[in-house]
Amino acid sequence: MVYNQILFYMKKNVFLVLMLFFVFTACNRDDLQNATADMEITQKDPLSAKQINGQINETIRTKGRFSWKESSDHFVWSAIFQGNKIASIGFGSSFDRSQTPDSKSIEEDILQVIEKYEGKSDRIVLSSDPYLNQMDVSIEKQETIIALRKMKNIRYVEPADYRYFENERKLNGTAKSSSSSSGCGFESTALSTSDYTTVTPNAKAPWSFSKHNIINAWSYSTGAGVTIGVIDSGVSSVQSLLGSSFNNGLSSGRSISKNGVYVDSIWPWSTGYDGSADQCGHGTSMASAMAAPRNNMGQPVGVAYNANLVTYRAASNVVLDGYHEQNGVKIAFTELGNNNNVKIISMSMGHIFSVGKIEDGVKYAYSKGKLIFCAGGTSTSFTNFVGVIFPAWMSETQAVTGVKENTSNQKCDVCHSGAEIDFTYQMERASGNSIPVLSYYNGQTDYVGGSSVATASTAGIAALVWSKNPFWTRDQVLNKMRQSATYYPNPNSDYGYGNINVLQAVQ
Repeated sequence: MVYNQILFYMKKNVFLVLMLFFVFTACNRDDLQNATADMEITQKDPLSAKQINGQINETIRTKGRFSWKESSDHFVWSAIFQGNKIASIGFGSSFDRSQTPDSKSIEEDILQVIEKYEGKSDRIVLSSDPYLNQMDVSIEKQETIIALRKMKNIRYVEPADYRYFENERKLNGTAKSSSSSSGCGFESTALSTSDYTTVTPNAKAPWSFSKHNIINAWSYSTGAGVTIGVIDSGVSSVQSLLGSSFNNGLSSGRSISKNGVYVDSIWPWSTGYDGSADQCGHGTSMASAMAAPRNNMGQPVGVAYNANLVTYRAASNVVLDGYHEQNGVKIAFTELGNNNNVKIISMSMGHIFSVGKIEDGVKYAYSKGKLIFCAGGTSTSFTNFVGVIFPAWMSETQAVTGVKENTSNQKCDVCHSGAEIDFTYQMERASGNSIPVLSYYNGQTDYVGGSSVATASTAGIAALVWSKNPFWTRDQVLNKMRQSATYYPNPNSDYGYGNINVLQAVQ
């Protein structure tokens, strides 16, 4: 009797175990089928460039800003696929490699994941930044993107060579960028006598200098002892006032250093910088506006005519489109961050959405105490729906835009405005003329406008303030600039603190 009961319960337990096994197996089979179904869903074809650009534009129009982080795995993979299959990865708890003791092991974990899903171990890494927790890798499969974005130590996974602007131009039927959208131009223009005043020894002071009380401020400060870093398209090799004659006239005891970190190639794997010389014209104009010498040659003078310059050719033009331009800008920010002589960084270039590696570079330079000025944006034919551009919208930068003569809240015809703007600079006359600057070539002059020259000029103003107070911190310089501006202490919702009275800022 007891034996039969034991046998009965044993059979019952076996039956229950078998039932649980079948249920568990069925659940696992369902999960596996669901996972397979999910995997099949992720194996869709990549979106076209037209679809990607269209979604980016629609997001900016409806939400004000586009972010890769807020995009789906499929969307990010599509842009990577359409961008030479190159991805930019930010990892670790910080952007700074020196602040992340396990950065090397994290990087190795990332590569193992890529190797697993890509099924290869060669030709994966394009670059691994020595200062930032950032690397560029070759990725083809959507599964790899999904797996990477799930990793806890990943800060971002982005396309590293998706050319939004190039695609937009193709979609709009324009094969190449025009000077209006790229910021380039080699032309020279004779200056109207109403657009400058002559100052000793024989230099042309742009009309905007009197509007901001810069000429009177020179009695207190000329920028001596302060070094400005310029990230742009380089500086002309045939403009001697930004070269061998940098110390012409009343400018003396200063230096200009020219660097190149741009690779002129459409292929991301290419290496070899193409030099420091400007091949666009934009960088030359920016260097002139902020620090051209107070010369005796009848040429325009810059705001801080005794400041030092460290210039970087980081891109071919002002639109940071593609791998080598974005990489060049990142490198320029990190190198300027590591340059102890540099106090101020000015960049009059940007993008309509954020670029992770550039964001890391900006944060790195900021962490080194640099005062960073970035252009708020100048409209092109297809970006006039955009507000303040990247990286000017970052909290680590001071965003500058251009306004019309005798105003502090009327943006120039092609300038952007918005809540992120910190300062304005008068750069558009009632006549439509902008700021006189040195031309690309010796002995010639030109005009330059937009938020670009407003930014360069404001960086020059910062140099005047810092030169007058050499032991001040970045925040002290910035506070003095704010206190000397139109809307202090209550910034305008679209124009920040407005125009700076430079005389007041240096007294």
